[in-house]
Formats: sequence, C-alpha cells, structure tokens
Amino acid sequence: MLLFVFVGICTAVVFLFGMQRAFQGGWQAFARPLLADYVDRLAAEVGSPPSAARAQALAARLPIRVRIEGPALRFDTHPQEAERETARGAGGDEARREWRRFGNGDHGFDAEGWGLTRATADGHRVLFSLARPPESWRARGIGWITLATLLVLTLLAYAAVRRLLRPLEDITVAVERYGRGEFGQPIAVRRHDELGDLAARINRMARGLHGMLEAKRALLLAISHELRSPLTRARLNAELLGESPERAALLRDLGEMRELIVGLLESERLGEGHAALLREPTDLAALVRELKATAFADLPLQLELDAGLGTVDVDPMRVRLLLRNLVDNARRHAGEATAAPTLFLRAEAGGAAGAWALGVRDHGPGVDDEQLGRLGEAFYRPDSARTRSTGGVGLGLHLCRLIAQAHGGDLRLRHAQPGLEVAMVWVPQGRASA
Repeated sequence: MLLFVFVGICTAVVFLFGMQRAFQGGWQAFARPLLADYVDRLAAEVGSPPSAARAQALAARLPIRVRIEGPALRFDTHPQEAERETARGAGGDEARREWRRFGNGDHGFDAEGWGLTRATADGHRVLFSLARPPESWRARGIGWITLATLLVLTLLAYAAVRRLLRPLEDITVAVERYGRGEFGQPIAVRRHDELGDLAARINRMARGLHGMLEAKRALLLAISHELRSPLTRARLNAELLGESPERAALLRDLGEMRELIVGLLESERLGEGHAALLREPTDLAALVRELKATAFADLPLQLELDAGLGTVDVDPMRVRLLLRNLVDNARRHAGEATAAPTLFLRAEAGGAAGAWALGVRDHGPGVDDEQLGRLGEAFYRPDSARTRSTGGVGLGLHLCRLIAQAHGGDLRLRHAQPGLEVAMVWVPQGRASA
C-alpha cells in the first residue's frame, strides 16, 4: 500500500508539473491578451483620474479587488485584506509586491507579468486582482474534504488489496506446515485466478512430496523388519560359540546392529509426530524413581525431582526410552568425572508459561559450541575420528529430539560447566497437580 501511495503521489506531481508547463507554454499565449484586453476595459471604467466610487461599484459587481495608488488618491476596495497583509508583517514595498500577486498570492500569477496593472495619465496606478473568497468558501475546507476523501479511498484500496492477496497468507501458512512434514491439510483454493492456480500447483507438489516420503519410509521400515530375523538368528548362532575375544566382538557388533535397526524403526514411527504417541496419565516423578530402581539400579545417579508437576498426559514408553538414551549418553561420555550424573524434573524458570524440563546432567568434558549445535542430528557422533570406542550409532539423541517434538516441546542441549545438560522442555498436557 505504501508503494501504491508513493506511485499515486508521483503520478499527481508529474501530472500537475506537466499541466503547469503546458499552461505556461501554450495557454498563456491565448489567455494573456484576452485578460489584458479585459483589464483595459476595467481600467477605462474606473476612469482617469480614477474614481473611488466607480472602483467600489466595479468590485461590488465583480469578484475583483481594485487598489488605486497615486499622489491624489489612495484607495482599496477591500481594506480588510490590506489589514490582514499588515498583520502578517507585510509593510511598504513588500506589501505592495505581495499585493501585486494575482489573487493576493494564492494563485501564483504575477500582476505585472499578466498585465493587471494600469497607469493613468495623471500619475496614478490602478492594480487589479481577484478578491479573496468568503471564509466559508476558502480552499482550506475543500482541502480537508479532499484529504478525508483520499484517506477513505486509501483504506478501501487497502481492504481490496488485502482481500486480493489473502491467498498468499494461506500459501505461507501451508508451506510452513508442509515444512514441518504435516501434509494432511491442503491449501484452500479460494479463487480461480493466478494465485488460485499457484495454490493448486503447490498442493499437487505437496502430494507428490508426501508420496515420495511415505514410499521412502515404507521401504526403510520393510528393510528394517526384514533385517531383524537374520540378525536374531546370527546372534543365537554367536551365543553357541565358545568364549573367545572373537565371540565377544561379534556379539558387540550384532548388538550395535540391533540398536541401529531399533533406532531406525522408532525414528520412522516418531516421524508422524504426536500421532505416534500413546498418551496416558502418568506421574513422571514416580516413573523416574521406578527406572532408578530397575533399569538404572546398578548406576550411580542423583535425583532432583520436583513433585509439583503431578500427573500429566505423556507416552510413558517413549519417556522411558528418552531417559534410557540420556542416561546411557551421560554414562558413555562421562570421561574421568567422579560425580554421578543427575536426573532431574523441574519447572522452567524464565521460559514459556507452564514449561517443564525432564533430563540428565553429566559432569564429563562436554563438547565445544560447534559440536553442541549438531548434537541431535541422525548418525552424528561428536568424536572427530568417529571411533567406536564409546559405542553407540549416533541415533540416541536424535530419538530423544523426536520424542520431545512429538510431545510438543524440544530437546535442549547446553553447557553445564562442567559437563553437558540435555533435557526435554515442554508444556505438559492434562496436568493434574499433586
């Protein structure tokens, strides 16, 4: 709209400037001699020597102002205009020069240049100009009306342009939705014009992308499922071998392959977001204590649990998977730290209203800022040599991020000085305070 207003102003300026140039260059050649002849007739009617009575009668009949200057007579048919000029500070020659502007300076025509001044034989000067219109007809009122009309037209144009470009808002929202992998709701095609055609094309493109992604996901799930059976048989055969370093290495590699397949299957399931969750009311503090007593019984862990959360709607199986991955990641990368990792559940201070954090903090060497930004990517391992000495396939934190996003939150990773703190930060649903 600002662009349209700017173009309109430029168009008006160009039009007025061009018309002014055309008027001065061509129309004046016709208007000036006609006006000069008319002024001669008016001067003859005033007489020589000029008569104040005839000048006053002329001003009463026509919307003009007559001023007479000379040795015997100084007269103005509109003395109130002279008072206004004096009140504005125009005196002497300056007032005379201002008065000689055609229309008292309101119209920009010079009285001398247009031949509106006549000299009589007895030394008087008679100056003619347009009379100032009555106060009720001043251009100020017309100007305000014009400004209000332009404002109304601008608002109407803004509303029309907003309605015209409304499909762009729908397209923007839909593109952001498609970027998040949500292809269920297409763009509403409101009109059958260029923007409507664009929305329909984007819908067709989204259906194609969705089909390709689903085909890729189905292929990956099929391959993973098919690999589980031979992998299970290979592990059973390896268990029958005698104790040896080779058997231990084989079992370790088979376990890593199994972890990789399970991670791939779970990541593909979680790719559907919150639809993949099986929510149920869960006391997270009790769930953490249960894991500490069972799955983490042989691990030194500190617990910092805020009991104020109460019961919330989560997927307990996925939350257990998240905590196992976080604890396993903290144990694997603890280095030479002697302090035990801390498993915490607390309300977020200074974050979103009602946000909570569930995570683990270790006291290991941590990672640098560049690696911290990439943690959570699929198959990314922070060790530059990508050695297998610490185990893992680079899917643990990626699964944690998918679980957090499926619950409507995100996985936050930050330095803990020393160590690393990783937590699912989300706003719990179905919360019932303890």
